[in-house]
Amino acid sequence: MSNKIVKLPPEVNRVVYVRNLPYKISAEELYDVFGTYGPIRQIRKGVSGDKKGTAFVVYEDIFDAKTAVEHLNGFNVAGRYLIVLYYQPHKINKKTDLQKKQEEVDRLKEIASKQTQQ
Repeated sequence: MSNKIVKLPPEVNRVVYVRNLPYKISAEELYDVFGTYGPIRQIRKGVSGDKKGTAFVVYEDIFDAKTAVEHLNGFNVAGRYLIVLYYQPHKINKKTDLQKKQEEVDRLKEIASKQTQQ
């Protein structure tokens, strides 16, 4: 009996981020679609603003999440093609940090411009 060690890419994890969901999709329908690939620990559906049409799906097993991403990215649900990615919080945090830095730069530019006008 040989033990195969499977090396997964670093972005692979149990949490899958889904975009472009139909707004009226129910929790049961989400479980039906994503549960096909393995046991799910939790689904969190975005309900307001820019979070609408998104969801986080947490699988029990990392290999189930990998299979779901491979099979469901581009999958058509109620006329919408799903965008299914691995959740990568460091990328989201990096984007937020850049936005905050840009806001600070803009604020300092405004202060500097007011001082030169006086």
